[in-house]
Amino acid sequence: MGKLDGRITVITGGAGGIGLAAATRFVAEGSKVLLVDLDEGPLRQAVATLGAEHASCVRADVTRPEDVERYVRAAVERYGGIDVFLNNAGFEGAVKPITEYPIEVFDRVIEVNVRGAWLGLRSVIPEMAKRGGGSIIITSSVAGIHGFAGLSAYVTSKHAVVGMMRTAALECVPLKIRVNTVNPAPIETRMMRSLEDGFAPGQATQAKQQILGGIPMGRYGTAEEVAHLMLFLASDESRYCTGGVYMVDGGISAV
Repeated sequence: MGKLDGRITVITGGAGGIGLAAATRFVAEGSKVLLVDLDEGPLRQAVATLGAEHASCVRADVTRPEDVERYVRAAVERYGGIDVFLNNAGFEGAVKPITEYPIEVFDRVIEVNVRGAWLGLRSVIPEMAKRGGGSIIITSSVAGIHGFAGLSAYVTSKHAVVGMMRTAALECVPLKIRVNTVNPAPIETRMMRSLEDGFAPGQATQAKQQILGGIPMGRYGTAEEVAHLMLFLASDESRYCTGGVYMVDGGISAV
């Protein structure tokens, strides 16, 4: 018996590090998975890795209402509904002080990380309610509870989704839908390579060493470690958990 036997999961940002790690873990526990992302090539490769009997994909821009409605409709038509929604798509933006931050980049970070998450909730909640409830997990960040110089757009967006989650959790209690955030520290993914280069162009290794100095456990986390926590929140083991902020951060939140 798997922890997610018979469950249908939708994962945005499904071709990326954390999204794919979660998909792998969820499939191993019995879930069918619909992966959503912008890049069709990595999406199809992810489905091939997971197996077409367990997973399928939809190319979609999470900031476009019609695309969001399309991936929700695909989950209903292919699998019968949605039981778990991993609202995970994200964009790191630039590394610049506020006074130099490009306005168009700020707007794009907010569009993907906040509008995209909100649109997902708006379309998924009614379908999940038809199934008698479920679990929604929004990917925030350690930047959702701390400030970081140079990351104004990203920090703002990740704080915003914590407030969004708390509101959704209260609204969804009568629907038997639980809503929580997972807040990772730096994880060994493409996003951290981008941020390291942003902090110290051409000297990413030095930037990583500086970042590691602020993590009590002295290392980045892995996508699989984040996926384990997401599985807990997706499963019945967390049936009394809603409205929570769950850190997976190597001790950063204790500093």
